[in-house]
Amino acid sequence: MITLKIIKKPRITEKAASNAEGNVYTFEVAKSANKTEIKKAIFEIYKVKPVKVNILQIPRKEIMSKGKAGVKSGGKKALV
Repeated sequence: MITLKIIKKPRITEKAASNAEGNVYTFEVAKSANKTEIKKAIFEIYKVKPVKVNILQIPRKEIMSKGKAGVKSGGKKALV
């Protein structure tokens, strides 16, 4: 199941929900994934052919949690 390694999970946020009303869905994807791999994975999972795929890098962020410094790992998201 290579498709499960490419598409990790749907990204559920307020912005993603408002984009979904316009038929644009957001997914967290593997850092090594490219547009053609994402299109194939979406087709295999949901049986729909994506019209367009945009990829965005999610930057790493430094955070404070309970008084301790930490880092949110970045990643990659795809708008389909």
